[in-house]
Amino acid sequence: MIELEGVPELIDPVMVAAFEGWNDAGDAASTAVAHLDREWKGEVFAALDAEDYYDFQVNRPTVFMEAGVRKITWPTTRLSVVRVGGEKPRDLVLVRGIEPSMRWRSFCNELLGFAHELGVELVVVLGALLGDTPHTRPVPISGTTSDADLARRMDLEETKYEGPTGIVGVLQEACTHAGVPAVSLWAAVPHYVSQPPNPKATLALLNRLEDLIDVRIPLGELPEDARAWQVGVDQLAAEDSEVAEYVQSLEEARDTAELPEASGEAIAREFERYLRRHDGGGPPGAGGHATADGSDSTSYLRDNPSGRARPPKPPKPGTDDDESSED
Repeated sequence: MIELEGVPELIDPVMVAAFEGWNDAGDAASTAVAHLDREWKGEVFAALDAEDYYDFQVNRPTVFMEAGVRKITWPTTRLSVVRVGGEKPRDLVLVRGIEPSMRWRSFCNELLGFAHELGVELVVVLGALLGDTPHTRPVPISGTTSDADLARRMDLEETKYEGPTGIVGVLQEACTHAGVPAVSLWAAVPHYVSQPPNPKATLALLNRLEDLIDVRIPLGELPEDARAWQVGVDQLAAEDSEVAEYVQSLEEARDTAELPEASGEAIAREFERYLRRHDGGGPPGAGGHATADGSDSTSYLRDNPSGRARPPKPPKPGTDDDESSED
């Protein structure tokens, strides 16, 4: 039985979740939820029992000193709540943790128990995968759902993905079977520079989330961090002619594929975001990460002690190999 003592009645609550590990290339998704928690000063009200879901040889606890006393932090998933002010205040239930090692169905059922008790109206799960996308272009964000009606109403794709999945896909499917509207937002992170952090991908996820749930998210230093990140990757790529050539080929493929999509709808969405921001002012898992085809992948650009292999050829213009997302 889930008891939520001390949690007030929530206003139009939306659950936003992200999990470190396979679903979190560049730590983009988990950093996005951490940003929301930090900016809105989230209050943790629950944590799942680490013994039930984690292999401590895979996700080890950490020891730290506090006032001269040794303490241990166990890997787990925590839930916090934040209130978004404005003309239409609403609450967000933030779920942030590590992809569990075991008992995924029980893990999802426990989260759904919280969602039910709190009256959550929508679950949004954030993820990030590695793709053939250049770091110099806007980060592709895919919004998917298993609900055909929700896809039409919220301008999302109805997922057709088949292949290996992570906790993001399992949680979304659990929501569907439980009758809870659920959406996943995926950022495509350049596979050749997958090391965290990736503030540009985090920023793109938050912008898409802002559009989806119609709230204004304070971005703090994220836009500047994203610009600095891109400049840094530009400099690294410029040091290697082979990498620079590969990035250029990705740019050409991306620009050709997206040329027809410079639509009035996209321009209108950006304009609405601009107005919202200026109206009223105010404020690691082991292994690789998910890729567009569901396989694991590791980084390419730097820190390879055995030398760099030749990067793979980019997809031909017009293909959508790096546009699909697993959920």
